[in-house]
Order: sequence, then structure tokens, then C-alpha cells
Amino acid sequence: MDDNVLAAMARWPDVPDVYGWLSLSESGHWRLHPTGDACADGNDSNSLDSNDGPRTGSHAPSRGEGITSPQILRFIDHNYGHDDQKRWFFQNGPQKVYVRVDAAPYILHTQTASSANPCGLVTHNGLAVGAIREWCLDDSGKLYAQTDHGPGLVAGRDLAFILERLHTLDGQALLEILERYPDRKDPLDTQPLRGADTGPATPHNKNKRSSAKTPFQFAAATDIPRLLGFVRCPTPSK
Repeated sequence: MDDNVLAAMARWPDVPDVYGWLSLSESGHWRLHPTGDACADGNDSNSLDSNDGPRTGSHAPSRGEGITSPQILRFIDHNYGHDDQKRWFFQNGPQKVYVRVDAAPYILHTQTASSANPCGLVTHNGLAVGAIREWCLDDSGKLYAQTDHGPGLVAGRDLAFILERLHTLDGQALLEILERYPDRKDPLDTQPLRGADTGPATPHNKNKRSSAKTPFQFAAATDIPRLLGFVRCPTPSK
């Protein structure tokens, strides 16, 4: 977090938290909710679509307003974190502004791999992903990852690129397995993700199993927050 934010937290430690004023869309965009209705009644994980916000309807959650100021966006990006209850927030000076997470706490995009970014992935707020601890494909075809920063959703535009680079420990292409067994539910292990600068993925020697592995599991979309450990719509602690 920024030094001035840490100083404000130390100076005013008892400022009340706020809820319902900020959300993170499935596209990785911060959205403001001026009436504080981001987590109003009727908001649930199944009410959100892939068009950067909730569906319309009498019981649909608030879509919110886009934030366009580069300074504000940078400030939110730099001061984003979570508490010990797995609720994500933006630290606005001494005050926590809890965030409705429409998909996952991080949205992941591909980027040229480097020594500082071995996975070739970066979060929506600019953090290089150092490690993938687990993959999870939900029943709607969305791919999630448990990263060293926390849970993330692979952005739709990058999904095919990532899937093409995943192989089982004995060198089988994951995409081939998914195409051959579209209803597969049994978990498997994959080789560590190859960076985005390595060119087309090629299977490792099938006669030599890789010792490093990343679990890959399948789940219902409604189970993703529980499995990866985050709260979609934070509410005050009781």
C-alpha cells in the first residue's frame, strides 16, 4: 500500500468501514455505486454476466458507474487487499471500502514472460503472477487460478491462449482431454504454466514425467468462492 495510506491508517485507526460502494467487474474494471447498493438484496453470484456487469431486471444487482480518472484508478490499484475473512477491499486512506467481486478478486491477463513474471500473467491492477498453485475450470467454461497474490479469473480473451499451454504430467495437451471428455469431473495434475514468450507449446517427453505439478480441478460456478477462498459480496461482521 502507499505510504500515505499506511500513515493515515495509523493516525485514524477507528474510521468505520463502508460496504456497497465499489465493485470489480468480470472485465477487471472498477465501478462506483453512488447509492451504496452494490450488495443490495437480490445480488448473488448467478446474477452477473460477462458483459462487464450485472444483468438487468427488477432483482438484478447494481451495475454501477465506470471510473475514468487515471489517478483514482491507480490509487485503487495500489491499495487493494483483503482481510482475514477473505473479504476484499480498497484502503481509502484510513477507511476500508469493501468491494463486490463479480468474478474473482483478480482478473488475469497474459503478458510477455520474464524473470520477474515467469508465468506470463499479470493481474488487472498490474501485479506480475509469480506462481499458479491451482487451476479450476467451472461448468460455464471459465478458468480460475489460485495465484501467489490470491484467486483470479483468466480473462476471456486470454483463455484459449492459456489452455493451449497446459499439459498433463505425461505430456498430453489439456485441450485434447477436454475435447475428448467434455463431461470430465475428476481432477488431474498439469505441468507448470509456460510463459507467454516461449512460442507455441509443445508436449514434454512422454517417457519422462515432470516432478513439478499444478492441480487442475473442475467445479460448479456457484462453488468457486468457497473453493478458492473469497467473498463475492462482503457484509459487516456480526
